[in-house]
Amino acid sequence: MPATLDAIVSELSEADRQERIELLIDFARNLPALPDRLAEHKDAAHRVEECQSPVFLFVELEQDRVAIHADAPIEAPTVRGFVAILVEGLNGATIEEILQVRDSLIEQIGLPEILGMLRVRGLSGVLRRLKAEVTRAAMARSLTLAPEAGAEIDSKPNAPE
Repeated sequence: MPATLDAIVSELSEADRQERIELLIDFARNLPALPDRLAEHKDAAHRVEECQSPVFLFVELEQDRVAIHADAPIEAPTVRGFVAILVEGLNGATIEEILQVRDSLIEQIGLPEILGMLRVRGLSGVLRRLKAEVTRAAMARSLTLAPEAGAEIDSKPNAPE
């Protein structure tokens, strides 16, 4: 787990119920706004369907690091807080680091204790979607690199039989 996310998990898991709620709300307040270039693309392709609140995720690869941008409504502070935790804790992580985040992250930080099961399922959907988007971006990048490698292979003359 990336060090930033590990520190957040430690802080939340050691907090009592009330502190955990307050920390989640603080994270919600600090979720960065979407860059203008992404804000106009809040559509079904970027929406996390499993979540009742409209959550939008955008994943970009910057060399071997992942840039995560997200939007969640201020009126849904627990969802927005969890999304902010993912953005803060995983932004700049490698693809492998993100894919290795345990699906039990929500339990690790004690959110089932303060949220209903429906919300917890929605948050699980956010984490699954983030991992799926990272995988999709990594595959797209490898496909754009593959033709170059294939062209080199194809340009070599065939060995005589």
